[in-house]
Amino acid sequence: MKKLIIFLIFTIQIHAQQILSEKERAVVIDEILADRFNNLLPELMDRTDIDMWILISREYNEDPVLKTMLPATWLNARRRTIILFYRNKAKNTIDKLAVARYNFGDNISSAWDKDKEPNQWKRLMELIEERNPKNIGLNFSTHFNISDGLDKTDYDEFMQYLPKKLKSKVVSAEKLATAWIETRTPREMVIYRQLVDITHDIIAEAFSEKVITAGITTTTDVEWWLRQKVTSLGLDTWFHPSVDVQRSNEVLGSHIFSFDDRTENMTVLPGDLLHCDFGITYLRLNTDCQELAYMLKPNETEPPIYLQNAFADGNTVQDIFTSNFETGKTGNQILLKSLEEAKAQGLRPAIYTHPLGSYGHSSGPTIGMWDAQGGVQGAGDYPLYPNTVYAIELNTTVNIPQWKRDIRIMFEEVGFYGENGFRYVNGRQSKLLTIPRIKNHQGN
Repeated sequence: MKKLIIFLIFTIQIHAQQILSEKERAVVIDEILADRFNNLLPELMDRTDIDMWILISREYNEDPVLKTMLPATWLNARRRTIILFYRNKAKNTIDKLAVARYNFGDNISSAWDKDKEPNQWKRLMELIEERNPKNIGLNFSTHFNISDGLDKTDYDEFMQYLPKKLKSKVVSAEKLATAWIETRTPREMVIYRQLVDITHDIIAEAFSEKVITAGITTTTDVEWWLRQKVTSLGLDTWFHPSVDVQRSNEVLGSHIFSFDDRTENMTVLPGDLLHCDFGITYLRLNTDCQELAYMLKPNETEPPIYLQNAFADGNTVQDIFTSNFETGKTGNQILLKSLEEAKAQGLRPAIYTHPLGSYGHSSGPTIGMWDAQGGVQGAGDYPLYPNTVYAIELNTTVNIPQWKRDIRIMFEEVGFYGENGFRYVNGRQSKLLTIPRIKNHQGN
Protein backbone atom coordinates (compact mmCIF):
# COMPACT_ATOMS: atom_id res chain seq x y z
CA MET A 1 0.00 0.00 0.00
CA LYS A 2 2.81 2.41 0.87
CA LYS A 3 4.40 1.84 -2.56
CA LEU A 4 1.04 2.47 -4.24
CA ILE A 5 0.60 5.81 -2.46
CA ILE A 6 4.12 6.90 -3.41
CA PHE A 7 3.45 5.98 -7.05
CA LEU A 8 0.18 7.92 -7.18
CA ILE A 9 1.78 11.04 -5.74
CA PHE A 10 4.65 10.76 -8.21
CA THR A 11 2.39 10.51 -11.25
CA ILE A 12 0.28 13.43 -10.10
CA GLN A 13 3.41 15.55 -9.77
CA ILE A 14 4.48 14.67 -13.30
CA HIS A 15 1.18 15.91 -14.73
CA ALA A 16 0.96 18.81 -12.30
CA GLN A 17 3.96 20.40 -14.03
CA GLN A 18 1.68 20.94 -17.04
CA ILE A 19 -1.36 22.12 -15.07
CA LEU A 20 -1.77 25.66 -13.75
CA SER A 21 -3.02 26.64 -10.31
CA GLU A 22 -6.51 28.16 -10.05
CA LYS A 23 -5.02 31.65 -9.74
CA GLU A 24 -2.80 31.16 -12.79
CA ARG A 25 -5.72 29.78 -14.77
CA ALA A 26 -7.77 32.88 -14.00
CA VAL A 27 -5.09 35.13 -15.48
CA VAL A 28 -4.95 33.07 -18.68
CA ILE A 29 -8.75 32.89 -19.01
CA ASP A 30 -9.17 36.65 -18.69
CA GLU A 31 -6.34 37.33 -21.15
CA ILE A 32 -7.94 35.00 -23.67
CA LEU A 33 -11.32 36.66 -23.16
CA ALA A 34 -9.83 40.10 -23.78
CA ASP A 35 -8.31 38.87 -27.04
CA ARG A 36 -11.57 37.29 -28.12
CA PHE A 37 -13.66 40.37 -27.31
CA ASN A 38 -11.29 42.91 -28.85
CA ASN A 39 -9.99 41.03 -31.89
CA LEU A 40 -12.15 38.01 -32.69
CA LEU A 41 -15.64 39.32 -31.97
CA PRO A 42 -15.50 42.30 -34.39
CA GLU A 43 -14.49 39.91 -37.19
CA LEU A 44 -17.34 37.55 -36.39
CA MET A 45 -19.91 40.35 -36.22
CA ASP A 46 -18.76 41.58 -39.62
CA ARG A 47 -18.86 38.07 -41.07
CA THR A 48 -22.38 37.38 -39.84
CA ASP A 49 -23.61 40.92 -40.63
CA ILE A 50 -24.89 41.68 -37.13
CA ASP A 51 -23.95 45.07 -35.72
CA MET A 52 -25.71 44.74 -32.33
CA TRP A 53 -25.71 41.60 -30.22
CA ILE A 54 -27.58 41.43 -26.93
CA LEU A 55 -27.25 38.60 -24.42
CA ILE A 56 -29.60 38.35 -21.46
CA SER A 57 -29.32 35.89 -18.57
CA ARG A 58 -30.34 35.43 -14.99
CA GLU A 59 -28.33 33.84 -12.22
CA TYR A 60 -28.25 30.02 -12.44
CA ASN A 61 -30.09 30.09 -15.76
CA GLU A 62 -27.24 31.33 -17.93
CA ASP A 63 -27.31 31.52 -21.69
CA PRO A 64 -24.64 28.95 -22.71
CA VAL A 65 -22.92 31.60 -24.84
CA LEU A 66 -22.84 34.18 -22.07
CA LYS A 67 -21.44 31.55 -19.73
CA THR A 68 -18.33 31.35 -21.94
CA MET A 69 -17.90 35.12 -21.53
CA LEU A 70 -17.93 35.19 -17.73
CA PRO A 71 -14.81 36.63 -16.09
CA ALA A 72 -12.62 34.01 -14.44
CA THR A 73 -13.80 34.97 -10.96
CA TRP A 74 -17.48 34.73 -11.90
CA LEU A 75 -18.94 31.25 -11.74
CA ASN A 76 -22.45 32.43 -12.64
CA ALA A 77 -24.27 35.48 -13.89
CA ARG A 78 -25.53 37.93 -11.24
CA ARG A 79 -29.20 38.82 -10.90
CA ARG A 80 -30.25 39.68 -14.45
CA THR A 81 -27.12 40.20 -16.53
CA ILE A 82 -27.47 42.00 -19.86
CA ILE A 83 -24.53 42.39 -22.24
CA LEU A 84 -24.65 44.62 -25.31
CA PHE A 85 -22.08 44.54 -28.13
CA TYR A 86 -22.24 47.19 -30.84
CA ARG A 87 -19.98 47.06 -33.86
CA ASN A 88 -19.34 50.19 -35.92
CA LYS A 89 -17.54 48.77 -38.91
CA ALA A 90 -16.97 52.16 -40.55
CA LYS A 91 -15.09 53.45 -37.49
CA ASN A 92 -13.67 50.00 -36.69
CA THR A 93 -14.90 50.18 -33.09
CA ILE A 94 -16.81 47.86 -30.82
CA ASP A 95 -18.79 48.89 -27.75
CA LYS A 96 -18.85 46.31 -24.96
CA LEU A 97 -21.40 47.31 -22.36
CA ALA A 98 -23.00 45.65 -19.35
CA VAL A 99 -26.46 46.81 -18.40
CA ALA A 100 -25.66 45.96 -14.81
CA ARG A 101 -24.75 47.71 -11.58
CA TYR A 102 -21.11 46.71 -11.92
CA ASN A 103 -18.49 46.01 -14.55
CA PHE A 104 -18.57 42.60 -16.18
CA GLY A 105 -14.96 41.86 -15.27
CA ASP A 106 -12.21 43.95 -16.86
CA ASN A 107 -13.48 43.61 -20.42
CA ILE A 108 -17.05 44.95 -20.32
CA SER A 109 -17.93 48.22 -18.59
CA SER A 110 -21.12 48.92 -16.66
CA ALA A 111 -23.50 51.24 -18.53
CA TRP A 112 -26.30 51.44 -15.97
CA ASP A 113 -26.60 53.92 -13.13
CA LYS A 114 -29.67 52.80 -11.21
CA ASP A 115 -29.94 56.14 -9.43
CA LYS A 116 -30.45 57.89 -12.78
CA GLU A 117 -32.64 55.21 -14.36
CA PRO A 118 -34.09 52.65 -11.91
CA ASN A 119 -35.48 50.41 -14.65
CA GLN A 120 -32.86 48.09 -16.21
CA TRP A 121 -34.93 47.48 -19.34
CA LYS A 122 -35.44 51.18 -19.97
CA ARG A 123 -31.70 51.78 -19.72
CA LEU A 124 -31.11 49.01 -22.25
CA MET A 125 -33.55 50.66 -24.64
CA GLU A 126 -31.74 53.98 -24.27
CA LEU A 127 -28.45 52.34 -25.25
CA ILE A 128 -30.06 50.70 -28.27
CA GLU A 129 -31.70 53.89 -29.52
CA GLU A 130 -28.50 55.92 -29.05
CA ARG A 131 -26.73 53.57 -31.49
CA ASN A 132 -29.61 52.95 -33.90
CA PRO A 133 -28.34 49.55 -35.14
CA LYS A 134 -29.37 48.09 -38.48
CA ASN A 135 -30.25 44.85 -36.68
CA ILE A 136 -30.44 43.46 -33.15
CA GLY A 137 -29.24 39.90 -32.71
CA LEU A 138 -30.77 37.77 -29.95
CA ASN A 139 -29.84 34.20 -29.06
CA PHE A 140 -32.66 32.05 -30.37
CA SER A 141 -32.13 29.11 -32.71
CA THR A 142 -33.98 26.05 -33.94
CA HIS A 143 -31.03 23.76 -34.69
CA PHE A 144 -28.24 24.90 -32.35
CA ASN A 145 -29.11 24.43 -28.69
CA ILE A 146 -26.09 26.41 -27.46
CA SER A 147 -27.23 29.38 -29.58
CA ASP A 148 -30.77 29.19 -28.17
CA GLY A 149 -30.05 30.56 -24.73
CA LEU A 150 -32.55 33.44 -24.44
CA ASP A 151 -35.40 32.25 -22.22
CA LYS A 152 -39.04 33.12 -22.87
CA THR A 153 -39.43 35.44 -19.89
CA ASP A 154 -36.48 37.60 -20.88
CA TYR A 155 -37.51 37.57 -24.54
CA ASP A 156 -41.06 38.65 -23.70
CA GLU A 157 -39.90 41.46 -21.42
CA PHE A 158 -37.32 42.65 -23.96
CA MET A 159 -39.94 42.81 -26.71
CA GLN A 160 -42.40 44.53 -24.37
CA TYR A 161 -39.98 47.39 -23.74
CA LEU A 162 -38.48 47.57 -27.24
CA PRO A 163 -39.92 50.55 -29.17
CA LYS A 164 -42.25 49.52 -31.97
CA LYS A 165 -40.02 51.10 -34.61
CA LEU A 166 -37.17 48.74 -33.62
CA LYS A 167 -39.10 45.46 -33.43
CA SER A 168 -38.54 44.66 -37.10
CA LYS A 169 -34.78 44.84 -36.52
CA VAL A 170 -34.74 41.84 -34.18
CA VAL A 171 -33.06 38.83 -35.80
CA SER A 172 -31.68 35.50 -34.68
CA ALA A 173 -28.01 35.71 -33.68
CA GLU A 174 -27.64 31.98 -34.39
CA LYS A 175 -24.75 32.35 -36.82
CA LEU A 176 -22.89 34.83 -34.61
CA ALA A 177 -23.42 32.84 -31.42
CA THR A 178 -22.31 29.64 -33.19
CA ALA A 179 -19.25 31.38 -34.62
CA TRP A 180 -18.28 32.70 -31.18
CA ILE A 181 -18.53 29.22 -29.68
CA GLU A 182 -16.75 27.34 -32.47
CA THR A 183 -13.89 29.71 -33.40
CA ARG A 184 -10.53 29.30 -31.68
CA THR A 185 -7.77 31.90 -31.41
CA PRO A 186 -4.06 31.15 -32.00
CA ARG A 187 -3.33 31.25 -28.28
CA GLU A 188 -6.18 28.88 -27.51
CA MET A 189 -4.73 26.41 -30.00
CA VAL A 190 -1.35 26.49 -28.25
CA ILE A 191 -3.16 25.63 -25.03
CA TYR A 192 -5.30 23.01 -26.75
CA ARG A 193 -2.26 20.98 -27.67
CA GLN A 194 -1.28 20.77 -23.99
CA LEU A 195 -4.84 19.78 -23.12
CA VAL A 196 -4.86 16.88 -25.58
CA ASP A 197 -1.37 15.83 -24.47
CA ILE A 198 -2.63 15.52 -20.88
CA THR A 199 -5.63 13.52 -22.12
CA HIS A 200 -3.41 11.12 -24.08
CA ASP A 201 -1.10 10.70 -21.08
CA ILE A 202 -3.98 9.76 -18.80
CA ILE A 203 -5.35 7.22 -21.29
CA ALA A 204 -1.89 5.70 -21.75
CA GLU A 205 -1.58 5.25 -17.99
CA ALA A 206 -5.10 3.83 -17.67
CA PHE A 207 -4.39 1.31 -20.44
CA SER A 208 -1.23 -0.06 -18.81
CA GLU A 209 -0.17 -2.63 -16.25
CA LYS A 210 0.01 0.20 -13.73
CA VAL A 211 -3.80 0.21 -13.62
CA ILE A 212 -4.99 -3.05 -15.21
CA THR A 213 -4.22 -6.56 -14.01
CA ALA A 214 -5.64 -9.34 -16.19
CA GLY A 215 -8.23 -11.46 -14.44
CA ILE A 216 -8.72 -8.92 -11.65
CA THR A 217 -9.37 -5.40 -12.95
CA THR A 218 -12.81 -4.64 -14.40
CA THR A 219 -13.85 -2.12 -17.01
CA THR A 220 -15.76 -0.24 -14.32
CA ASP A 221 -12.60 -0.09 -12.19
CA VAL A 222 -10.79 1.64 -15.06
CA GLU A 223 -13.65 4.09 -15.60
CA TRP A 224 -13.52 5.20 -11.98
CA TRP A 225 -9.73 5.31 -12.05
CA LEU A 226 -10.02 7.79 -14.93
CA ARG A 227 -12.52 9.92 -13.00
CA GLN A 228 -10.34 9.90 -9.88
CA LYS A 229 -7.19 10.68 -11.83
CA VAL A 230 -8.77 13.77 -13.35
CA THR A 231 -10.04 14.95 -9.98
CA SER A 232 -6.62 14.34 -8.39
CA LEU A 233 -5.04 16.57 -11.04
CA GLY A 234 -7.45 19.39 -10.27
CA LEU A 235 -9.24 19.02 -13.61
CA ASP A 236 -12.81 18.14 -14.61
CA THR A 237 -14.39 15.54 -16.85
CA TRP A 238 -17.23 16.73 -19.05
CA PHE A 239 -18.76 13.23 -19.21
CA HIS A 240 -18.31 10.02 -17.30
CA PRO A 241 -15.59 7.90 -18.97
CA SER A 242 -16.51 4.58 -20.56
CA VAL A 243 -14.40 1.47 -21.03
CA ASP A 244 -15.53 -1.65 -22.90
CA VAL A 245 -14.02 -4.81 -24.35
CA GLN A 246 -14.45 -6.92 -27.48
CA ARG A 247 -13.35 -10.53 -27.37
CA SER A 248 -13.43 -13.63 -29.53
CA ASN A 249 -16.38 -15.40 -27.88
CA GLU A 250 -18.92 -12.58 -28.12
CA VAL A 251 -21.13 -11.11 -30.83
CA LEU A 252 -20.69 -7.48 -31.87
CA GLY A 253 -23.29 -5.31 -30.16
CA SER A 254 -25.22 -2.48 -31.76
CA HIS A 255 -24.15 1.15 -31.65
CA ILE A 256 -26.48 1.60 -28.69
CA PHE A 257 -24.47 -1.05 -26.86
CA SER A 258 -21.26 0.74 -27.77
CA PHE A 259 -22.40 4.14 -26.54
CA ASP A 260 -24.93 3.71 -23.77
CA ASP A 261 -25.76 0.13 -22.90
CA ARG A 262 -22.44 -1.51 -22.15
CA THR A 263 -22.06 -4.42 -19.78
CA GLU A 264 -20.46 -3.11 -16.59
CA ASN A 265 -17.79 -4.73 -14.44
CA MET A 266 -16.40 -6.92 -17.21
CA THR A 267 -13.15 -8.45 -15.97
CA VAL A 268 -10.31 -7.75 -18.39
CA LEU A 269 -8.79 -10.96 -19.75
CA PRO A 270 -5.81 -11.78 -21.97
CA GLY A 271 -6.75 -11.42 -25.63
CA ASP A 272 -9.25 -8.61 -24.99
CA LEU A 273 -9.49 -5.57 -27.25
CA LEU A 274 -10.16 -2.62 -24.96
CA HIS A 275 -11.72 0.69 -25.91
CA CYS A 276 -12.21 3.89 -23.91
CA ASP A 277 -14.12 7.13 -24.40
CA PHE A 278 -12.67 9.91 -22.25
CA GLY A 279 -12.42 13.71 -22.15
CA ILE A 280 -11.34 16.49 -19.79
CA THR A 281 -12.17 20.15 -19.21
CA TYR A 282 -9.39 22.67 -18.56
CA LEU A 283 -9.07 26.41 -19.18
CA ARG A 284 -12.64 26.40 -20.54
CA LEU A 285 -11.76 23.97 -23.33
CA ASN A 286 -12.71 20.32 -23.71
CA THR A 287 -11.16 17.17 -25.13
CA ASP A 288 -12.85 14.00 -26.35
CA CYS A 289 -10.74 10.95 -27.20
CA GLN A 290 -11.32 7.27 -27.90
CA GLU A 291 -8.37 4.89 -28.03
CA LEU A 292 -7.78 1.15 -28.18
CA ALA A 293 -5.54 -1.28 -26.32
CA TYR A 294 -4.87 -5.01 -26.44
CA MET A 295 -4.29 -7.24 -23.41
CA LEU A 296 -1.42 -9.53 -24.38
CA LYS A 297 -1.77 -13.26 -23.94
CA PRO A 298 1.09 -15.21 -22.33
CA ASN A 299 4.09 -15.37 -24.68
CA GLU A 300 2.64 -12.72 -27.03
CA THR A 301 4.97 -9.84 -27.78
CA GLU A 302 2.58 -7.86 -29.98
CA PRO A 303 -1.11 -7.79 -30.88
CA PRO A 304 -2.23 -10.35 -33.48
CA ILE A 305 -1.63 -9.15 -37.01
CA TYR A 306 -5.35 -9.32 -37.83
CA LEU A 307 -6.07 -6.78 -35.09
CA GLN A 308 -3.21 -4.59 -36.26
CA ASN A 309 -4.66 -4.68 -39.79
CA ALA A 310 -8.13 -3.84 -38.49
CA PHE A 311 -6.65 -0.92 -36.58
CA ALA A 312 -5.00 0.30 -39.81
CA ASP A 313 -8.41 0.22 -41.51
CA GLY A 314 -9.64 2.64 -38.86
CA ASN A 315 -6.75 5.00 -39.59
CA THR A 316 -7.64 4.78 -43.30
CA VAL A 317 -11.20 5.92 -42.61
CA GLN A 318 -9.78 8.85 -40.62
CA ASP A 319 -7.55 9.81 -43.54
CA ILE A 320 -10.39 9.65 -46.07
CA PHE A 321 -12.66 11.68 -43.82
CA THR A 322 -10.27 14.48 -42.89
CA SER A 323 -9.09 14.84 -46.50
CA ASN A 324 -12.59 16.09 -47.32
CA PHE A 325 -12.47 19.05 -44.92
CA GLU A 326 -12.89 22.16 -47.05
CA THR A 327 -14.07 25.66 -46.15
CA GLY A 328 -17.70 26.18 -47.12
CA LYS A 329 -18.60 22.51 -47.37
CA THR A 330 -21.46 21.56 -45.09
CA GLY A 331 -21.25 18.81 -42.52
CA ASN A 332 -23.60 16.68 -44.61
CA GLN A 333 -21.53 17.13 -47.76
CA ILE A 334 -18.34 16.09 -45.96
CA LEU A 335 -20.11 13.12 -44.38
CA LEU A 336 -21.65 11.69 -47.54
CA LYS A 337 -18.54 12.13 -49.67
CA SER A 338 -16.35 10.48 -47.03
CA LEU A 339 -18.69 7.52 -46.57
CA GLU A 340 -18.87 7.01 -50.33
CA GLU A 341 -15.08 7.05 -50.72
CA ALA A 342 -14.50 4.71 -47.77
CA LYS A 343 -17.09 2.21 -48.98
CA ALA A 344 -15.50 2.30 -52.45
CA GLN A 345 -12.33 0.98 -50.79
CA GLY A 346 -14.25 -1.94 -49.30
CA LEU A 347 -14.51 -0.46 -45.81
CA ARG A 348 -17.59 -0.39 -43.57
CA PRO A 349 -17.45 3.04 -41.97
CA ALA A 350 -19.68 5.09 -39.70
CA ILE A 351 -18.91 8.77 -39.06
CA TYR A 352 -20.38 10.86 -36.23
CA THR A 353 -18.03 13.78 -35.73
CA HIS A 354 -18.98 16.85 -33.69
CA PRO A 355 -17.54 20.31 -33.01
CA LEU A 356 -15.44 20.56 -29.87
CA GLY A 357 -14.18 23.50 -27.83
CA SER A 358 -16.05 25.63 -25.31
CA TYR A 359 -18.36 22.65 -24.89
CA GLY A 360 -17.84 18.95 -25.49
CA HIS A 361 -20.71 18.63 -27.93
CA SER A 362 -20.22 22.14 -29.21
CA SER A 363 -21.79 24.32 -31.91
CA GLY A 364 -20.78 24.16 -35.54
CA PRO A 365 -21.30 21.64 -38.34
CA THR A 366 -22.49 18.24 -37.16
CA ILE A 367 -20.88 15.66 -39.45
CA GLY A 368 -23.09 12.62 -39.05
CA MET A 369 -24.58 10.91 -36.02
CA TRP A 370 -24.27 7.23 -35.23
CA ASP A 371 -27.99 6.86 -35.96
CA ALA A 372 -28.09 9.40 -38.85
CA GLN A 373 -25.59 8.29 -41.47
CA GLY A 374 -27.62 9.90 -44.24
CA GLY A 375 -27.05 13.39 -42.87
CA VAL A 376 -28.38 15.65 -40.12
CA GLN A 377 -30.98 18.30 -40.86
CA GLY A 378 -30.10 21.79 -39.69
CA ALA A 379 -26.81 21.36 -37.84
CA GLY A 380 -25.50 19.18 -40.68
CA ASP A 381 -26.26 21.92 -43.20
CA TYR A 382 -23.97 24.38 -41.44
CA PRO A 383 -20.71 25.04 -43.34
CA LEU A 384 -17.14 24.39 -42.25
CA TYR A 385 -15.16 27.47 -41.20
CA PRO A 386 -11.43 27.79 -40.49
CA ASN A 387 -10.03 27.96 -36.97
CA THR A 388 -12.41 25.36 -35.61
CA VAL A 389 -11.89 22.17 -33.61
CA TYR A 390 -13.59 18.79 -33.94
CA ALA A 391 -13.78 15.46 -32.21
CA ILE A 392 -12.93 13.25 -35.19
CA GLU A 393 -15.25 10.46 -34.07
CA LEU A 394 -15.90 7.45 -36.29
CA ASN A 395 -15.56 3.70 -36.62
CA THR A 396 -15.18 0.94 -39.13
CA THR A 397 -16.55 -2.59 -38.82
CA VAL A 398 -14.06 -5.35 -39.63
CA ASN A 399 -14.64 -9.09 -39.89
CA ILE A 400 -12.15 -11.16 -37.92
CA PRO A 401 -12.26 -14.77 -39.18
CA GLN A 402 -10.06 -15.90 -36.28
CA TRP A 403 -12.77 -14.71 -33.88
CA LYS A 404 -15.63 -15.76 -36.19
CA ARG A 405 -17.23 -12.35 -35.74
CA ASP A 406 -17.14 -8.67 -36.62
CA ILE A 407 -15.40 -6.11 -34.45
CA ARG A 408 -15.71 -2.35 -34.42
CA ILE A 409 -12.59 -0.15 -34.51
CA MET A 410 -13.69 3.05 -32.80
CA PHE A 411 -11.59 6.21 -32.81
CA GLU A 412 -11.97 9.75 -31.58
CA GLU A 413 -9.20 12.32 -31.75
CA VAL A 414 -9.10 16.11 -31.45
CA GLY A 415 -8.53 17.77 -34.81
CA PHE A 416 -8.11 21.38 -35.96
CA TYR A 417 -9.19 22.86 -39.27
CA GLY A 418 -7.37 26.07 -40.21
CA GLU A 419 -6.31 28.13 -43.19
CA ASN A 420 -3.68 25.50 -44.05
CA GLY A 421 -6.10 22.59 -43.86
CA PHE A 422 -6.65 19.86 -41.29
CA ARG A 423 -4.27 18.61 -38.61
CA TYR A 424 -4.57 16.62 -35.42
CA VAL A 425 -4.05 18.88 -32.43
CA ASN A 426 -1.60 16.50 -30.75
CA GLY A 427 -1.29 13.56 -33.11
CA ARG A 428 -3.48 10.48 -33.23
CA GLN A 429 -3.20 6.89 -32.11
CA SER A 430 -1.33 5.03 -34.85
CA LYS A 431 -0.94 1.62 -33.20
CA LEU A 432 -2.59 -0.43 -30.50
CA LEU A 433 -1.47 0.16 -26.94
CA THR A 434 -0.48 -3.08 -25.25
CA ILE A 435 -1.05 -4.23 -21.70
CA PRO A 436 1.52 -4.83 -20.37
CA ARG A 437 3.76 -2.55 -22.40
CA ILE A 438 6.05 -4.43 -24.75
CA LYS A 439 9.59 -4.55 -23.39
CA ASN A 440 12.76 -5.69 -25.06
CA HIS A 441 14.44 -8.18 -22.76
CA GLN A 442 17.97 -9.35 -23.49
CA GLY A 443 19.65 -12.29 -21.84
CA ASN A 444 22.87 -11.87 -19.91
